[in-house]
Amino acid sequence: MQINLEWFRTFKAIYETGTLSAAAKELYVSQPGVSLHLNSLESFTGYKLFDRSARRMVPTEKGKILYNFILEPIRKLETAEQHFHKRSQSERVTISVGMCFETFQYTLEEHISSLPFNLIIKFGEYPQMQQDLDNGLLDLIVTPQKGSQKNLQYEPFSKERIVLVAGRNTNTAELEQLLKSGQIKESGDFLKQQLWYSTAADMEHLKNFWLKNFGEHPDFRPNYIVPNISSILRCLSDGTGFSIVPDFLCQEPMNTGEIKLVWEGIKPLENILYFGTRKNTMYRDELNRLEYFFKEKWERELT
Repeated sequence: MQINLEWFRTFKAIYETGTLSAAAKELYVSQPGVSLHLNSLESFTGYKLFDRSARRMVPTEKGKILYNFILEPIRKLETAEQHFHKRSQSERVTISVGMCFETFQYTLEEHISSLPFNLIIKFGEYPQMQQDLDNGLLDLIVTPQKGSQKNLQYEPFSKERIVLVAGRNTNTAELEQLLKSGQIKESGDFLKQQLWYSTAADMEHLKNFWLKNFGEHPDFRPNYIVPNISSILRCLSDGTGFSIVPDFLCQEPMNTGEIKLVWEGIKPLENILYFGTRKNTMYRDELNRLEYFFKEKWERELT
């Protein structure tokens, strides 16, 4: 039997979506076609790749090994498709950008309808964004972290300060007195007993802030893990509790009194924000336009 590379693409879609129907929808093929590809691949490998259940396709150990083995080659093939697919001259350029969800809301969301090109926004972890940029799956990333890929370049354009904030109904008088009198350890002990909000993706902010100011890793878990920083700010505005967040994301709720800035730390913790691009890109004009929106927004806030 000769293998068909489409079997691997179908296998990857089933693995990532969890069901045959979802994989069929993603691949724009029929569900029987997906089943046929999977059965053919299992017959070729001689292994059962998924345990079938009523609700989900659960990968077997052999399925997990195969997925990890083919993931990067499949991504490279998809990149080749994007680069070499014949396009008509009238087709709009499509730009793919990676950043965190809040940065998109804060900067680009209001400008989407005015763009003369297509835009795809992807959210995720910064190391994965750097890899996708290097592989051609993204054209621009906005990141506080610089990667080591030789094909990428980083331009600093602003910075974020990581600060301690609290809901407007939070009683911070005791903490403020401790901080004012320089009782840092006692301040940390007090904070450990409070209600905390965080996101699964941004525990780094809490860890780095705590390590810099209290000299240790935080030995407590936040009470509430919510989808994003915007959710944190909305929750705090109507309640009590604390969180560690980038200052630029909470300027508006601080100005309206919905949350309050409690502490910037012994020495402010700041991250430089970069535009990451490939050194050679055919979309320089489009990227310049997007970068302008970021620079204009930050300059406006600083003034």
